[in-house]
Amino acid sequence: MSEATLPNKSKPMVELQACPSLGGLRPEEMYRNIFEGVPCLVAVLDRNFRLVSWNRTFSEHMEVKPGDCCYQAFWGRDCKCVRCPVEETFADGRFHTSEETGAYKDGSLAHWIVTTAPVTDASGEIVGAIKMCLDITSRKALEEKLKRSEEKYHAIFSDFPYSIFLLDTESLAIIDCNARTTASYGFSHDELVGTCFLDLFRDGDKQAIAADLLRSGHIHQARHGRKNGQAFYVAIRASRCEYPGRKVLLVTTSDITKRLETEQQLIQASKMATLGEMATGMAHELNQPLTVIQSGVDLILRKLSQGQALDSETLRNVAELMAEHVDRAANIINHMREFGRKSDLRREPVQAGEVLRRAFDIFREQFALRGIEVRFELDDGLPDILADRNRLEQVFINILINARDALEAECAGGPDASDSWAVEAGPADKRLMLTATAQDDWVLIRIRDTGVGVPPALREKIFEPFFTTKEVGKGTGLGLSITYGIVKDHGGNVEVEPTAGPGTCFLLRFPAILSATAASPEAASSHTNEPKNPSKPRS
Repeated sequence: MSEATLPNKSKPMVELQACPSLGGLRPEEMYRNIFEGVPCLVAVLDRNFRLVSWNRTFSEHMEVKPGDCCYQAFWGRDCKCVRCPVEETFADGRFHTSEETGAYKDGSLAHWIVTTAPVTDASGEIVGAIKMCLDITSRKALEEKLKRSEEKYHAIFSDFPYSIFLLDTESLAIIDCNARTTASYGFSHDELVGTCFLDLFRDGDKQAIAADLLRSGHIHQARHGRKNGQAFYVAIRASRCEYPGRKVLLVTTSDITKRLETEQQLIQASKMATLGEMATGMAHELNQPLTVIQSGVDLILRKLSQGQALDSETLRNVAELMAEHVDRAANIINHMREFGRKSDLRREPVQAGEVLRRAFDIFREQFALRGIEVRFELDDGLPDILADRNRLEQVFINILINARDALEAECAGGPDASDSWAVEAGPADKRLMLTATAQDDWVLIRIRDTGVGVPPALREKIFEPFFTTKEVGKGTGLGLSITYGIVKDHGGNVEVEPTAGPGTCFLLRFPAILSATAASPEAASSHTNEPKNPSKPRS
């Protein structure tokens, strides 16, 4: 055989001549070597589908004898297959390719890519067909493994007990979401896809939210809204990943509403206990304005009983002084009412330094009566933090109560010479320093006293619930544990900072609000757009 012709064409498909560099092999020998050496099953069939010739690979893998039909050798059938590529080649004289499954003679399952080509005689008549089977069993196994893996991860994605969003990293638009998301939020998949993720938020500065999410990868507490208008609270986690050729944010949200409600009940109980502890101090706070008011009233009554008239200037001064102290007493009472009310858990940008000063105002008179010197060092231009003002104030009040009690206790030993602040105070002085500074992306609050201090072994233990070193009746052991929980919920942390001298320094760190444009210019501009679909979530 010197040449093979394409169906319906007379032009040679390939023509081999004797080649000296290959040992002078004749074309027939070269064809035979190719036929035998090709790494796939190759067989020649006549028009009756009988196997006329086959190569070495075919013999090694298939149980075959002369005169067998291809459907007998490949599938052990008694008749040809319903869709037979060889038959199609006989019909139109063209190449045909299909994917087929069979078995080798050892019983192992095999998958092939089958290609059939016509064999023609000198006159161009189709007298047979070549059937070539390329083994793709390993590839099919990998495909099946990949398919199972995709099904597994798709099932995990769909059935995950938390809401999952895939977001575009630039616009924060929702690319995909799981079934839990549609069930939790009440929107359909189509309503959510294409909507900006920030439109699900019901509170807060969206620029700050975007920056916080892109910077830290988590938001401890946020208020989202369902399609029916109901608000609920979620914790959010985000990480960057690849999704069909593009970078995305994988975001999960978990409903923490019930947990927060339970925590809020505990916090509220702690507030009431704190108010009880502060009752005596409040008596002192209110006593001063009441004394001034009483003095003014006594003056007026005395003059009236003596039949003496007060000149208008004196009367005006007395009235203004009384009004000033009435306002002061009213402010103290209103402050206590605000502190005692249940928090609505909403967060907003706040100045931590201002909240610290406001919390101290409750104790101002108490510290003064106890001879405690207080120093403030609050940096100007501190960045805001995203916080619940009422809960943040409770954090500071809890620590200030501990500082007050520590300063009332006996101070053991003198200050370390390396601690200039403690040396300046002296071993018998009672001092309290309140500082607020910014460092990198954090706002740092330090509340330091020269009291009895906290032993190193107890610095972690003091944040455990119901742990207290106070006498029975002077503490519930909940103040610092609740403080720890509130600070953590705000994405911060609290610790007892080591000091060279006596006393205790509580260090609180809160993430500062950054500009969204610093994290992602596109996110800052895109979140202000309303959803294209009017039925989609709106802020």
